[in-house]
Amino acid sequence: MKMGLINRSLFNREFSCPQNSRRFFSSASDLPPHLEIGMPSLSPTMTEGNIARWLKKEGDKVSPGEVLCEVETDKATVEMECMEEGYLAKIICGDGAKEIKVGEVIAITVEDEDDISKFKDYQPSASYAGAPAVKESATPIPSKNAVVDEPAQAPQPKISKSSVSPSDEDCIFASPLARKLAEENNVPPSSIKGTGPDGRIVKADIEDYLASGAKEVFAAPKAQVATDSALDYTDVPHSQIRKVTASRLLLSKQTIPHYYLTCRYILRGKLNSLQEVSGGARISVNDLVIKAAALALRKVPQCNSSWTDDYIRQYLNVHINVAVQTDNGLFVPVIRDADKKGLSKIAEEVKQLAKKAKENSLKPQDYEGGTFTVSNLGGPFGIKQFCAINNPPQSGILAVGSAEKRVIPGSGSEEYKFASFMSVSLSCDHRVIDGAIGAEWLKSFKGYIENPESMLL
Repeated sequence: MKMGLINRSLFNREFSCPQNSRRFFSSASDLPPHLEIGMPSLSPTMTEGNIARWLKKEGDKVSPGEVLCEVETDKATVEMECMEEGYLAKIICGDGAKEIKVGEVIAITVEDEDDISKFKDYQPSASYAGAPAVKESATPIPSKNAVVDEPAQAPQPKISKSSVSPSDEDCIFASPLARKLAEENNVPPSSIKGTGPDGRIVKADIEDYLASGAKEVFAAPKAQVATDSALDYTDVPHSQIRKVTASRLLLSKQTIPHYYLTCRYILRGKLNSLQEVSGGARISVNDLVIKAAALALRKVPQCNSSWTDDYIRQYLNVHINVAVQTDNGLFVPVIRDADKKGLSKIAEEVKQLAKKAKENSLKPQDYEGGTFTVSNLGGPFGIKQFCAINNPPQSGILAVGSAEKRVIPGSGSEEYKFASFMSVSLSCDHRVIDGAIGAEWLKSFKGYIENPESMLL
């Protein structure tokens, strides 16, 4: 039997899930043939994932196309499917398991239903390529001629270890999930008796220990973090998307030489009047910005590029990412070929993608492959002007501010009228976009946005 994993949203994509499963035949431990299923890589930037929930339970028969579980990747929650028939014998990482490295074993499948019971206490082999390696002793062996004046200083432990030395801790065998649970609850693994194979500590051992109330002995050191004027606070765990956003923005700010160009333009409302007369949907300022940005990229293609060490890659498609803030973090769904789509179509797609982002149901094809990004804090939040950080590998991002009414001269010598002005700031990667090129792009953008009828030509 061949068992594999495929993600429905990745089918026929430019990249595919690496094979993170390992087959075992009958072994000396009398285990029947089985398959260790590893955490798959469901996006190019994914290094770890969370198990949102299992849709199959241990003992269930699995068939091709059935969803095994939902995995929280670095960008979205994705369904993981089975390709061929078998039985789910053991779930290693259950509902809510977090920070599982790509390749780390999450489940076991078998061919025959009668073999399920043989994996009740099964733990994955330490030799699996994706599993964390067993740490070697941190204490070096001194040479014969070395003079030892004082013992080597042990690394600072993350949790209180009681009287157990670090070298003793390193020799204790425990599953990755058990170690993580022990760390989170300040439980020294040395105080736990493992019930897994060869005395290995498993998650159930830690849970039994916590249920007994024995961990209270080790909880006291936490009080040391309190200051004289004790502060009330709540620790909010990092979501996967927030961790990835943080790492990518840090990389962008540290490695991309940003510069910023700002211009103001007059916002006109003629287009919506035409839409209302024809019975069409109302067009938002953000929709106009996306369309104008896409056409400006078509007109000034140097800004629709990315940097590599050997060349500048200039894209022939114009795919616009649109920043959407959600409770889980910042998502950037993509409007593909925005330069070729009408304003009504763009408005419809933006609404659909924003809804999916807030429901945390975006698929990889919904956010990957963008060539330029638009971030609007003006309309939703009233921010007058700001400068955004580039979304690598893109070379440009447009920050859109809020509208502001001003008095301007009218057609007569002593006539005045009101007009709405908006500010936009273009953040450029100076390795790709020279100052004059960035200014040319903004000039083109302003021409489209101030005359929206020209976008229909």
